This record gives sequence, structure tokens and C-alpha cells, in this order.
Amino acid sequence: MADDFDVRVGAYAVIIRDGSILLSHWNDHGYSGWTLPGGGLELKEDAPAAVVREVREETGYGVETQELLGVDSIFIPPERRFPGEKPRLLHALRIIYRARVTSGTLTHELAGSTDEAAWVALDQVSGLGATPLVQVGLKLAIHNAVRSE
Repeated sequence: MADDFDVRVGAYAVIIRDGSILLSHWNDHGYSGWTLPGGGLELKEDAPAAVVREVREETGYGVETQELLGVDSIFIPPERRFPGEKPRLLHALRIIYRARVTSGTLTHELAGSTDEAAWVALDQVSGLGATPLVQVGLKLAIHNAVRSE
């Protein structure tokens, strides 16, 4: 059964500062959209280390994870996979953390799956055409903030 589908585990950050959220512009295999900074775990890398690495690569910022917001689980059917990938079901597990910037300056990734990073005002996110992961991250951040009050 394990040969019938792929599993991809990624770690992502919700970073909100002064009414804006830090987003990366994903641009890969002819698809693009604004998304949370983050990405796939490397071999023998845990999720907190992966999110710190990915945010630095995609945005130039050093970050510190603050709390685990949640895990999003989606299934991508074979026909929606990227060209050249194995034509089978993909189960994507996205581990989402709240994080804060500790160092660095905003820098765009070169030669990666993202091509831009930006602070986007929270009231402008809905009109941005962002990936669904952004809304998932924001909902988790709001839910966890309300729960901790």
C-alpha cells in the first residue's frame, strides 16, 4: 500500500508583526501564489529546525519558533501533481508554527521554489490570491490566540 501514494512533511511559519504577515511568493513548475514561508523537511531534520532553515532561505530572516499552532493534512490527487512527478496520490502534512523574527533583513530567495518575500498587511491578504495554506495558518493563529486568553 505504501507504494500507492507519497507523503511529504513540511514545516511553515506564521509570523505577524505590526499588523502584517510575512509571506513568500511560491513560483514552481508553472504554479505560483503567496504562501507561508516554509517547506519540506530534509533527511534527519526535525520540524522546528526545518521551519527555521526554510524561513531563512526564503526571507533572509532568522526566526525563533514560539508555539506549534497545528498540523494541516491535505491529499493531492495524481492529476494535480506537478509534471514529471509520479502520477499517484500525495499526502501533504504541513506543520505550522507561530514564530518571531530575531535577526536578518528581508531578502528574496535565489534559485529556489520562491522568488520573493514580503510583509503583507493582514487586511490585504484576502485579495492577494494567496494559497489556502495562508488562511489555514491565520485561522490556527487566531484560534490559538483566543484559546490562550
